[in-house]
Amino acid sequence: MKLKTKIQLFSSIFMLALIVLVNTSIYFLFYKISSSNELDLISEQTNAIVETLHSNPEIPKNELLHAFVPANGLIRILDENEKELIPTITKRPAFRALPAKYSDQESKEIVKDENGSPIAVVVKPIIWEDGKVVTIQVANYLFTLEETMRTLLYVLVAASFIMLIPSIIGGNVLSKFILQPIKQLIQTMKENTREEKWKKIDVQNRSKDELYEMEKTFNEMIDHLKENFEKQEVFVSDASHELKTPISIIKSYAELLKRRGKSHPEVFDESVHAIDTEADRMQQLVNQMLDLAKNKQKSETTLVDIYKLIEKVVHIFQAAYERNISFDQKEKSIYVEGNEEQLEQIIYILLSNALQYSEEEIKLELYQQHDAVYFKVIDQGIGISLENQKRIFDRFYRVDMARTRTSGGTGLGLSIAKSIADAHKGTLTVDSEEGKGSTFTLKLPIKNDSLNSH
Repeated sequence: MKLKTKIQLFSSIFMLALIVLVNTSIYFLFYKISSSNELDLISEQTNAIVETLHSNPEIPKNELLHAFVPANGLIRILDENEKELIPTITKRPAFRALPAKYSDQESKEIVKDENGSPIAVVVKPIIWEDGKVVTIQVANYLFTLEETMRTLLYVLVAASFIMLIPSIIGGNVLSKFILQPIKQLIQTMKENTREEKWKKIDVQNRSKDELYEMEKTFNEMIDHLKENFEKQEVFVSDASHELKTPISIIKSYAELLKRRGKSHPEVFDESVHAIDTEADRMQQLVNQMLDLAKNKQKSETTLVDIYKLIEKVVHIFQAAYERNISFDQKEKSIYVEGNEEQLEQIIYILLSNALQYSEEEIKLELYQQHDAVYFKVIDQGIGISLENQKRIFDRFYRVDMARTRTSGGTGLGLSIAKSIADAHKGTLTVDSEEGKGSTFTLKLPIKNDSLNSH
C-alpha cells in the first residue's frame, strides 16, 4: 500500500471515527435532555391533577380527570391490588395496553412499548375518598420526541458524510504536501544512481520543518559523498602516478640490462642499484598507503607515556643520523590514551621530515597545558609558503617535488600523521615561514584520572 493511500485512509478513518463519536454523543445527550424535560412536564401535570382533585371534591373525578388526560396518553387510578378505581381515561383505546402499576412511592421513568416507542410514565401515591392510599398513573407517548430523534439521526448522518468529504480532500492535499518532497528526493536519488550525478535538492524558500531538514541532510550527504569520491579518485590517480614512475624506471633498466648488461659490468651495477632503489621506493609507498587504511581502523588503546616514547625515538634518530636534536620537556612523565605504535609512527614522521628539510639543529618541546599535551618539532629549514601550508597534509602533496623525489619521499607521511592525530582526537598543525623554518605542533588530550593514577 502506497504512503499516499495510507495517509488518506488513516485521515478518513480517524475523521469518521471522530464524527461518529461526536454525533453519537450529541444524539444521546439530546435524547436524555429531551426525555428528562418530558418527564418533568408529566410530573408537573400529575401534581396539578392531584392538587385539583383535592381542591374540588364536589366535581366528579371521572369528569375532572378527562380534562387533564394527555392527547397521546392516559390517566389511571389504581388500588393496592392494581384494580382500576376509575376506568382508564385515554383518547386512544390502544394506549390501554400499557401495564398498570401500583406504588406507594412517587416515581418517573421512560419505558418502551412493544414497538419500541418511548413513553413517559409518572406514578404518584394519593389519598382517596375512603382514606386509602391509591396510585395515580399518568403516561404520555412521546411520539413527537421519537419523530424529533429520527429527524436528528438523519441530520447527523447526512452531516457526517458532508464533513467526511472535506476530510478526504484535506487528506489528499496533506498527502501531496508531505509526499512531494519525498518524491523529489526519490527522483533525485534515482538520477544520481542512473546518471552518476551529484544532483542536490533545492531547499530555498522552504519552511523550516522536518521535511526541510530531511532535504538539507540529503544535500549534506551528497556533498560528503562527492567530496570523498573525489578524494578517492585523486588518491587512486596519485597512487597510480607515484607507482608509474618507479615501474617505468625499473622497466627501463631491465631493458638496459637485457641489451648491455652482460657485456658492460658498469651498466649492470648501475641498473641493479636503480632497480633496488625504485623497488624500495615502491615498497615504502605501498606500506604507507596500507598505514593510511590501517590508521582509520579502530585499534586498541592503552595509557602511553609520551615523554618516554619521544625520548626513545630521539635516541634512535641521533644514533642513525648523527644529528643534533635537543629535547626540552617540562614534565618527566605525561600519559595519554592511545595506540603506542601509531603515536610512535607520528613522532617518526615529524622528526624525519624535520631532518629532511633542515641541516640545522632540530628542537623538540613537550609540555602540558590544561587538559592537553603539546609536542612541537621545530626546524630551521626552507620553510613552507602560506599557500602550501593549506595542502601540506593532503595525500601525495609535496612542497618541493624534485627534492622529495630524490630523497625518497612519497607525500604520504604528513597525511598519515594527520590521520593518526585525528584518530586520537587530537590536532596536528603547522606554523611556518619561508626561509626561516617550520614548527609542527601535535596536540593530544589528557585524562585527569589517568594522570592521577600515575
